[in-house]
Amino acid sequence: MALSTALTATFGGFLITLQFTSLAIAYWRMRRGVRRDETQETSEFIALVRPLCGLNAFEEETLRSSFHQDYPGYEIVFCVASRFDPVIPLVEKLMAEYPHQRARLLTGNDKISANPKVNNLNKAWKNTTAGIVAMADSNLLLPPDYLRSLVNTFDAETGMVSSPAIGIRPENIWGAVEAAMLNTHQARWQYLSDFLGNGFAQGKTLCWRREVLDNGGGMVALGSELAEDVASTKLVRRAGLKVRLPAQPFAQPVGHRTLDAVWSRQLRWARIRRAGFFWLFVPEIIMGFLPALAAVTWLTAAGDLPLFAPAALFVLWFGGEWALAKALGWPHQLRDILAMCLRDIMMPALWLGCWAGRGFTWRGHTSGEKSLSGKIKLTGKIKLSGKKQPVPVSQSPGK
Repeated sequence: MALSTALTATFGGFLITLQFTSLAIAYWRMRRGVRRDETQETSEFIALVRPLCGLNAFEEETLRSSFHQDYPGYEIVFCVASRFDPVIPLVEKLMAEYPHQRARLLTGNDKISANPKVNNLNKAWKNTTAGIVAMADSNLLLPPDYLRSLVNTFDAETGMVSSPAIGIRPENIWGAVEAAMLNTHQARWQYLSDFLGNGFAQGKTLCWRREVLDNGGGMVALGSELAEDVASTKLVRRAGLKVRLPAQPFAQPVGHRTLDAVWSRQLRWARIRRAGFFWLFVPEIIMGFLPALAAVTWLTAAGDLPLFAPAALFVLWFGGEWALAKALGWPHQLRDILAMCLRDIMMPALWLGCWAGRGFTWRGHTSGEKSLSGKIKLTGKIKLSGKKQPVPVSQSPGK
């Protein structure tokens, strides 16, 4: 066998093995969940913080889910940068509908970094005494056990709990592509990383032990990277702790999307990965179906594989992803298989497009390679205070 053929076979075999191993581990990890001692469940007071900016299609449903938490003691803190934001009447309406639930609306913009989301969240951090603070994006649909599943994921080695978002309810083909990006691609790799003991944060959910972030530099530290989830991951790892994922990820209604919206969002995330984890981003160009197909096609043309090998690879590759989506209750119509194909066609183009610039625009704000706050350094490991102690609801901060 020629050296080139041997190298191609090795490369293709590696990609195919990685694909199906990651599918199997992601399925096992999410179906198995996380085994926990139920006697260790805590009622520690939690601040559920939701940063807001404008109105999305599912805004009332996702924000209403904040009030339906099956948890004994928590407060909701809604954060809006502008007091003229159109989301404010909706928030005030919801708070009026649930007068017995502690909830506050904070407005104002603390310019502590170049990250507008961090600036918006800072006022909530300063105005709550909760020992655990769960930051949940406004477009995340929170199940009733959202807070309980987050707090029960903490253990002695955990500095923060995070979770990917799972795209649900896509209303057109580009919405399905967005869901395919979130689900059988990003969520799968995030749970695989968690399984390997190297979990990383995703900005949809950032649930902090307050002492970890305070000792790591506070909210200013989250502005030290292009995105707060990259900064969070690095801060937790520098502290000698881990980012953990709960047993199940949480849903994000996708709705209608355009090609431009999907491209812009994925390009932004690619540039964030490039800036934050450069050497993990570089090999992304060889991942996915197209490089594997190229290897199999080469071997087929050389006569080392039967003529049906490329077609068989297509069926097995995307059939495996479809089976994972079906088993976990994620979108899995025939349209979603086409969406997976379009996603894998887009991925090399996104990787190449990522090198054309460093910054990105998000909700009218332009971010560059470095934030205003600079780099935050942590000089040593954080020593946690020990076992979590339940906080009686009567002692929790009021409305």
